[in-house]
Amino acid sequence: MTYAPNIITIKRYPERKDDLLQGWDSADELILEHVKGLDLVNKKILIINDHFGALSCGLAEFGCTTYTDSYVSMMGIQSNSGQKIKPINSLNGLPGLFDFVIIQIPKNMSYFEDILCHLTHHMHPQSKVICGAMIKHLSPTSFDLLNKLVGKTTTSLAHKKARLIFANFENEKVSSPFPQKIKIESFEVPFTNHSNLFSRDKLDIGTRFFLEHIPRGEFESILDLGCANGIIGIKAKMQNPLARIIFTDESSMAIESAKANYKNYFNEEAEFFWTNCFEGQPKNNIDLVLCNPPFHQGNTIGDFIAWQMFQDAYEALRTGGTIRVIGNSHLDYQFKLKKLFGNAKTIATNAKFMICDARK
Repeated sequence: MTYAPNIITIKRYPERKDDLLQGWDSADELILEHVKGLDLVNKKILIINDHFGALSCGLAEFGCTTYTDSYVSMMGIQSNSGQKIKPINSLNGLPGLFDFVIIQIPKNMSYFEDILCHLTHHMHPQSKVICGAMIKHLSPTSFDLLNKLVGKTTTSLAHKKARLIFANFENEKVSSPFPQKIKIESFEVPFTNHSNLFSRDKLDIGTRFFLEHIPRGEFESILDLGCANGIIGIKAKMQNPLARIIFTDESSMAIESAKANYKNYFNEEAEFFWTNCFEGQPKNNIDLVLCNPPFHQGNTIGDFIAWQMFQDAYEALRTGGTIRVIGNSHLDYQFKLKKLFGNAKTIATNAKFMICDARK
């Protein structure tokens, strides 16, 4: 039995005025076109890394399970489905065995490897994997991982700059090598890094520079905004032992990493929020915000995430509170901060990065 997908409207999350970016790509369209010819009735279907719900909503009638690590994607999927689809955000929470697994291949190949390792425990010999990606983002490593962990791959013809990869499960169950323990100079306990973290196998040079400029002061509350594995917030706690530390990130794996790492260093409680920037949180109650903004969301590059981080930080800070930001010098964050806060001050620079403050 084949099916005809519903006509659906997919919007990005959060919605932005005059946003020219769409909430789906040609790989989504190619996947949905391909599965029209498959018998999906009474089949268990898993969708992984759906960006904003094009796949989950397009296949909603089959009661699919959807997994995402991204809070932004989760909110997009829920919103576009009218709150009917509730994604899960833990690979350890995958339920049972699946007949079809549909994956939008992520940019991060460590994350893809982690996903495939977990999937080997949730497929049977007749399980089929269907992967989609835009050709310009398709890494040769993705083929290697699929051949190694799932089975022999075949591909579709390219269409609108997208391609599908197919594999039937014919290999053995394997354990994931993630999370990994990473030793970082000047920190006694190794850091736990889950697979979907930026620079998960070493300390990136921007964070290394930022760690040299974490302030001491009479801060009651410090927000590590976009915390990744939590190292900035942990360093801030070391510098300011009386402060309450708050960690936020839109990656569920980042929050799990930060929780594990904070617990290794402190007995005191901290606050952890899986969320988009710092949206929906109390206003006017933070003394210091520390922020190393990402300049991409998946494969989409832009400064829209940094701008929302700065806006959310402004709302969260008390009058007199400070945001300290690091970024590549060419990104000119000091001008964005000055536009929002009315002031900005350069704290430190090196050949590649600039650290600047703004005060509310």
